[in-house]
Amino acid sequence: MKEDPQATLERLLALVERLYAETAGFLENGDNQQHWYNRGYANGIVSQLGELGYRAEVTAALTVDADDIIEGQEFWAWGRAYLHGMEVGRKETMEVMPPAQQPLT
Repeated sequence: MKEDPQATLERLLALVERLYAETAGFLENGDNQQHWYNRGYANGIVSQLGELGYRAEVTAALTVDADDIIEGQEFWAWGRAYLHGMEVGRKETMEVMPPAQQPLT
C-alpha cells in the first residue's frame, strides 16, 4: 500500500533536515566524502521535489543550499561524491513521490 503523498513529503523533508544537520560544514571537509555524498543526496531530494511541484512546501519547511554550492569542486573526489549523491537522491525521490496536482498544505 502506497503512503499518502503528504506523509511521504513530510518524511522526505525530515530526512533532508537531518542530513543537513549531519553534514553541516561539509564544504570545509573534503576528506569526508560521505558527508559530501549525503549533502548531495539531500539536495537531490530538494531539487526533485521542486521539479515535481513541491517547491513552496520545501522552501516553507527548510533553508536550502544554493544551486551552485559546490561550484569549482565538481571534479574533485568529494565533488563527484556530492554529484553522485544528488543523482541518487533525485532518482529515489522520483520513485516514491508523485507530481503535485495541487498544493498539499
